[in-house]
Amino acid sequence: MGVTGRETTDVLFGEPNSSLADSLLERLTDAYAAAADRERAAAMRAYMKNVAPFLGLTTPVRRALSGTVLKGTPHPDEADCTALALRCWALPEREYHYFAVDYLRRHVRRLSSGFLPVARHLVSTVPWWDTVDALASHVVGGLVAADPELKREMDAWIEDDQLWIARTALLHQLRYKDATDTRRLFAYCVRQSGHPDFFVRKAIGWCLREYAKTDPEAVREFVARERSRLSPLSVREALKNL
Repeated sequence: MGVTGRETTDVLFGEPNSSLADSLLERLTDAYAAAADRERAAAMRAYMKNVAPFLGLTTPVRRALSGTVLKGTPHPDEADCTALALRCWALPEREYHYFAVDYLRRHVRRLSSGFLPVARHLVSTVPWWDTVDALASHVVGGLVAADPELKREMDAWIEDDQLWIARTALLHQLRYKDATDTRRLFAYCVRQSGHPDFFVRKAIGWCLREYAKTDPEAVREFVARERSRLSPLSVREALKNL
């Protein structure tokens, strides 16, 4: 029988009841556990700097198993997505977190702005780039695109002392292209330009490099104007393809 991982999540958000999440978690844990590879799991954990244990599932294997788990299941509502994500995150192995991220990406249009606190919990719990970046650009970014009022929340996130929350604010517009709020993009980069952490400096360069595909001249002008504030890493990443 699969493990639901509900023990630590009920208190946090008043986790909603979801028969769909119950069914998916049982099928998921059974399928993933049966395919576990201890030797590969140790190597994956070391590669990810011991942020979490792994089952040892390669991406193709994991995606194939996930497809089998999801086959024939109905579309979720927001309560289902919340319950599933929180229960997956309560499980230690990283592949369950990946499943939750993929599920949220697939169904982000079914989520309301009320999901943002849950997204913040996911970003800040067992955080590392492998989950944070996908949550930032596909889940948080999707929520803000659907509800522009959430831009104010991003204004708060960019000021956050937790580096992964700040990184999420930087990256949430990564897929926006012509819809990018350039004033906020550049202001966020300036706000965190002096951050000491590699992952924030890298995110500044990354979001600028991505926007340069849409408006290269704007990025050139911004970097030229703010070069003295930006770290060499941020500048190098921003101009990499220009």
